[in-house]
Formats: sequence, structure tokens, C-alpha cells
Amino acid sequence: MTTVLPHGSEDFPIVGLGASAGGLEACTKLFSALPSDNGMAFILVQHLDPTHESMMAELLAHHTSMAVVQATSGMLVEPNHLFIIPPGSYLSASNGALHLSEPEARHGARLPFDFLLRSLAEEYGERAICVILSGTGADGSLGLKAVKEKGGLVIAQDPDEAAFDGMPRNAIQTGAVDLVLPLASIPDALIKFHRRMALTRESAAPHEQDTTPDWLPEIIDLLRKKTVHDFRLYKEGTLRRRIERRMAMASIETDDIERYVDVLKGDDNELARLATDLLINVTSFFRDPKVFDALREKIVPDLVRNHAIDQPLRIWIAGCSTGEETYSLAMLFREKITAAKREIKLQIFASDVDADAVATAREGL
Repeated sequence: MTTVLPHGSEDFPIVGLGASAGGLEACTKLFSALPSDNGMAFILVQHLDPTHESMMAELLAHHTSMAVVQATSGMLVEPNHLFIIPPGSYLSASNGALHLSEPEARHGARLPFDFLLRSLAEEYGERAICVILSGTGADGSLGLKAVKEKGGLVIAQDPDEAAFDGMPRNAIQTGAVDLVLPLASIPDALIKFHRRMALTRESAAPHEQDTTPDWLPEIIDLLRKKTVHDFRLYKEGTLRRRIERRMAMASIETDDIERYVDVLKGDDNELARLATDLLINVTSFFRDPKVFDALREKIVPDLVRNHAIDQPLRIWIAGCSTGEETYSLAMLFREKITAAKREIKLQIFASDVDADAVATAREGL
């Protein structure tokens, strides 16, 4: 029997669920198996016909004792509640409340789940959880990267059992999904992760004086010797949080660090998963708008204008991840070279410590 933690007023997880075709069936099964007093808040983005009223709240209310409501602007995000996006809207969260807005794209592809996930990542950080269920298309595949970057958890329904596998399969292809699970296993995974992360926060309380030996150098040394990665210059706080998060996913209590070190010594797969988690390969096109605006307006024009016409202009992106930054810079430079009407040869080099990320970047898709 699963133990459910009592929720605090400030530290409960917020679970963003995304679905389209086949989503009602998936949500019905998920909430039927989830204890109602789970201490989490759920926000469901189901792709809906914007011209018709939604019956989702009424239908799902029959399968859970949680409060099930259609979201409205200003509604407080509370635990043991399920909030459902209304038709024809975008939904976000900030300052502990929900906010409705007009869709960013009036026509064509709309990505309301990506929109929600980015706000959850920004507002809740490590408390944000993304769950991608049955559906077509790729909504969520961008937003889940923001959740991952902020230390949240990303779960995808096993695409082999989903009625429509587009959304979970596209999510998995990002490489940022933590767990791929059959629907029946998702409720237990959510509760276990919530419980262990709560224990992590308790063990990190400032009043606690840690007299145990420091485990971080030993783990960094293991990673350096048994993988190709050296994390000695990474921020200690970030490393500790990511390692404790990985322990929660491996079902190891945070006060049992010796057991986790033993697991790392004997399980190369877990060591590789930890290394991947620490690398946090999260990126996007023109990711930091202010930086790219400065490059576009101040840096790139001067480089193009002053460069010798008989020499190639060479750019190196040292940590390219899956390549979005590389291609973003390529676009900027090509635009400025064309605008300046200077036939300069452009050469761009990109590298990363993660071979899988570089392989994705090399595909250029």
C-alpha cells in the first residue's frame, strides 16, 4: 500500500498533464488509480475543440474524489485539486494562481501544453512535474525541456500502450524524459517521487548540522573514473540537488547515501543515468532573447563588416548540446552576411561532452 504524505502549504508538487486524442481514456484510468489525498495539484491541458463547451471536468469528476474544476483566471493552485483548461484558451501559472490568455497562434498549430509547462518550470522549479499522455503531434516536447532544466520530473506514457503515440513518442525523442511508464505505474511513481523529494527538503533544512562524511567528492571521483565526464568544477549546490533527485528516482532515501554510492559502484547503467542528469542537455532556438538581440544588433554586424573577405569567418560553440544554439547563430550570421552583400565563407564548429547530444545536433533535424 502506498504511503501518502500530508501536504504542506508551500511545497506540494504541481503536475502538468498533456493529452489530445485518447486523452480522456488515459486520464480516466490515471485518476481512478490515484489516491485522492495525494498532496499534489494537477493541471490538465487536453486539446479541445475551441468552438464547443468542454465536459472534461464533469466526466473526470466521476473518477476521483479530488476537487475537479475548469480553470478560471485568478484561481489559486491548491493540492488535491484537478484544474482543466477551458476550450480555446492558453493556461499558465504565476504567483500561485492560474491565468487564462488568448492562444499565441490564432491559426495553425497551437501548443497550449508547451505554454503551461514553461510557466510551471519558471514558477515552481523542482516542484514541477510533466506527464505526457496519449495524443497526436508534439505539444509538450519543448516545454518539458524547461521543466527538466529547472530540476522537475518528466514522465511519458509508454507509447506502445497509448491509444495515440505521437505526443509521448515525440517527448521521448527529446532525450529529456526521466521515466517512460505504462499508465498503471504513473500514479505510484508520482507519489513515491513526491515523498522522497519531501524527505530531501527536510534533510536539507538549515537547522540540521550534518556531521556525516561528505559524499559528493566520492561520487564525482566515480564519475570521472568510470565515465568521460569531470564534474569537479560544477556548482556543488546544483550537483547535490541533481544527485538527490536521481536518488529519489532510484527509490533510495536521501539519508541512505552510502547505499546509493554502492549502487553507483556496481551499476554502470545508473552511473551513466546520473551523468546524463547532471549534464542537463536542455536548449532551444534563440534561447536567451536578450543575448541574441545583443548579438544581432551589436556583435555580428561588426564581425561581418570588419572581416577579411579572403578568410573564412570561424565560430566555435563549445557546449552545443543538441545543436539549437549552433543553428541559431548560423541563421544570424547568414542574415547579416547577406544583408552586407559580402561573400564571406562561414565556418561553424560545435562540440559537447555528451556524444548523444552531438549525434542529435549532427542530424540537423
